[in-house]
Amino acid sequence: MKDPKRSDPGHIDIPGTTLFDGTQAMKGYALNKMCFSFNDAANRAAFKADEDGYCARYGLTAPQREAIRARNVLQLLAAGGNVYYLAKFAGIFGLDVQDIGAQQTGLSKDEFKARLLAARG
Repeated sequence: MKDPKRSDPGHIDIPGTTLFDGTQAMKGYALNKMCFSFNDAANRAAFKADEDGYCARYGLTAPQREAIRARNVLQLLAAGGNVYYLAKFAGIFGLDVQDIGAQQTGLSKDEFKARLLAARG
């Protein structure tokens, strides 16, 4: 079903998927800017030392801050996070793409990896 708030006439809803478009990009600007800052080791250390203060420095919204605290990728995507920038955030905690995929699908990492292998044939 088409979201009436979206201007793209070709938009197709995919259940459980947050489309990263201009609206989401504007919504997640501060979150993505913060995650981009994690390219610098000093910024990663500053975040680890005071997560809430670091989030405040970038002006994250309450839902974005809650998603950061929960380490919840789906909430971060819904809050405007771009998966490429969120990978910088996940890397701080030693999470890889398979960890994120497992979280998105509600599976354990081992279950997710098995599903990937089964899909290969």
